Amino acid sequence: MNRLRDLSLGAKFALTGGREGWTRTLMTAIGVGLGVALLLATTALPGALSARDARDNARNDYGAGQETPAAADTMLIARTDTVFDGADIRGRLTQPEGDRAPVPPGLSALPAPGTMVVSPELRDLLESPGGKLLRERVPYKITGTIGHAGLLGPHELAYYAGSDALKGRKALNSDRIDIERIKTFPDKKAGEPIDPILALLIVIIFVVLLLPVAVFIAAAVRFGGDRRDKRLAALRLVGADSRMTRWIAAGEALAGSLLGLALGTVFFLIARQYVGEVTIARLNVFPSDLNPSAALALLVGAAVPAAAVGVTLFALRGVVIEPLGVVRTSVPRPRRLWWRLLLPVVGLGLLVPMFDKGRDTGFYNQTQVIGGTVLLLIGVSALLPWLIETVVRRLGGGGVGWQLAVRRLQLNSGAAARLVNGIAVAVAGAIALQMLFSGIEGDYVTSSGEDTARAQMVVPVSSDLSKAEQARREENLRAVPGVTGTTTLGNVGLHTQARNPEDQKYVEMAVGDCRALREVGELTSCKDGDVFVASGGEFGGEGAAAGAKLYFSPTDGGNRKETEIAYTVPRDARTVPARTDPVGIKRGGLLVTPGAMRNLAKARVYYTTYVTTRPGDALVADRVLNAAWAADPFTRARQLNDEKTAVKFAGVRRGLYIGAAAVLLLIGTSLLVSMLEQLRERKRLLSSLVAFGTRRTTLSWSVLWQTAVPVALGLTLAAGVGLGLGAVLLRMVGHPIHVDWPSVAGMVGIGGAVVLLVTALSLPPLWRLMRPDGLRTE
Repeated sequence: MNRLRDLSLGAKFALTGGREGWTRTLMTAIGVGLGVALLLATTALPGALSARDARDNARNDYGAGQETPAAADTMLIARTDTVFDGADIRGRLTQPEGDRAPVPPGLSALPAPGTMVVSPELRDLLESPGGKLLRERVPYKITGTIGHAGLLGPHELAYYAGSDALKGRKALNSDRIDIERIKTFPDKKAGEPIDPILALLIVIIFVVLLLPVAVFIAAAVRFGGDRRDKRLAALRLVGADSRMTRWIAAGEALAGSLLGLALGTVFFLIARQYVGEVTIARLNVFPSDLNPSAALALLVGAAVPAAAVGVTLFALRGVVIEPLGVVRTSVPRPRRLWWRLLLPVVGLGLLVPMFDKGRDTGFYNQTQVIGGTVLLLIGVSALLPWLIETVVRRLGGGGVGWQLAVRRLQLNSGAAARLVNGIAVAVAGAIALQMLFSGIEGDYVTSSGEDTARAQMVVPVSSDLSKAEQARREENLRAVPGVTGTTTLGNVGLHTQARNPEDQKYVEMAVGDCRALREVGELTSCKDGDVFVASGGEFGGEGAAAGAKLYFSPTDGGNRKETEIAYTVPRDARTVPARTDPVGIKRGGLLVTPGAMRNLAKARVYYTTYVTTRPGDALVADRVLNAAWAADPFTRARQLNDEKTAVKFAGVRRGLYIGAAAVLLLIGTSLLVSMLEQLRERKRLLSSLVAFGTRRTTLSWSVLWQTAVPVALGLTLAAGVGLGLGAVLLRMVGHPIHVDWPSVAGMVGIGGAVVLLVTALSLPPLWRLMRPDGLRTE
């Protein structure tokens, strides 16, 4: 009961202790509130991503297949996804086959033929001057807007257009068209479970992003701590003992943290209203998605006040509060090093047993990983006060500004350490995370096999065409501004014949002129009328040989034997090595020039055109896509890429970008609040120095040095611990230790730049405080 009484008395002092008291409480509340807002956002993020996944699953149209017969409750849906200016656009053509056809989420009814329902973002894009090229590719009349239930986020580009010309794949006789007949939107098939290394990466990301927040909150509850401790000496004069004064101080911190919880909730609710306007790494969510988990929100609500009381009691353990003052400004006892070193040593002890575990031996012990990582990073926070104290004790003379800064740090290095602790922990974690990312990136970001030096775009045709029609389409592509060349290859599927259909062998046939065939085969000499057998391909070559008898199906013959047509490979066909084509496929089988196609006049030929473009032309890709769409709305034309990234890894990396941006914002804002609070505490001292004739530039340099010295020491320590933790994590996943020095320098530079920016922003308030009238007392 006595402690509750002391806590309540301290809370009363914080709220009713005059301007000094409530100003200090407000500063504490703002610092705590910023951290609480980020914690609430973090607890809400998993739910927001789950809501996105739920909406994505509700509109899924993959996996329905073509076996469903047409009925009054079925619908044909064709996928017409595209890309514009690097942004993905989800497109669907719909055609109901009855009056009970399913309606996609977010739509009240299916669009009529020639019309479309679009997302708000796509509507704005189409109506803007920059959407002129896209309007050529999406020319339907806009008649409505897709609701939230049908979109992943407020900035998604998507549309549903109506059609009356869709047919099933069998009727179209093409496997290159993405058309499904659906009665309902099926659930997505469960994807592959996340592998152990990605699971480890996610755990490390959460620790690295949330630990600086906890450090900032712990520092915020000590805002104004020095002057508050001095005020507590007055309580000793009226009979309070040392234990009671400590609990009263804890009560003041408790009041500030509770007010900070309220402010943090307000900050979060305000920021949530604008979250839909922010897109990070192509990910955005609706404000309504950002709902914190009740259990985690309660945990935050309980942990923050408890931490405020604990941090205050811990900080006052070495402060002697007597009736005549606070024993703090005498020569302080050197900080002990042994227990500070113990934290990272224990952390290493938890992580070392998991060396070389890799991904083949199951998941990592998450409790062990979290404990070891937290202890290593907390080691930065524990070692930094000792490091600053040890270094500044040995610093010598210099200019007046330097001497003022050094003396201030020698008298009270703890305040400087609190200012830098958060940024140091954040940088250490960022360096470790960057090393882990760089080490495992090769497992998830791999070469696509596509050769962007030979072609920059590929335009496959969705149906078989006559040679004349294909030539006309190729000429249209060649006429697009920015296109420097085209190469077209046809494809015909043949097979051997056997009594048992399962024993038949598929044979790939590439059709084109000699220049085109050199894209898929190493031809030393070639003329029209030649036929080659490509050996060494990854598929389609088994059964292909000079003199072999093969079979193909005519345009509408299916695979029935009575409709198949025989083709005999010329006996003089030469064998050549197969060559990987621009999209990374190394096909075997036959290479046939147009002059040798007389016996294949009835074969279904599917053409693919490879397009080369002028470097530096930002619009050429969209112009090519427009030309391809005008000839074939179902085309899968696309740009080629040198790399491909695993979907789950890309999602984890996207989440890291979002978290890093939020933490960086918190770091900058909290540092600014902390620095302003320290300047406010030193108002009378600064005014006294100005009154005695000290130049303002000297005091400005003093403040700069007071920030720069702890920051330099903190970032040096952070780099060392970050490199050590990164090396440990790489050993855990079984990768060799490699340091990306430019990235390490970048992380340290970002941390330093944030502090310098905050220091620059604090200079105007500093100049206002450096006035002699600051000595006035009412």
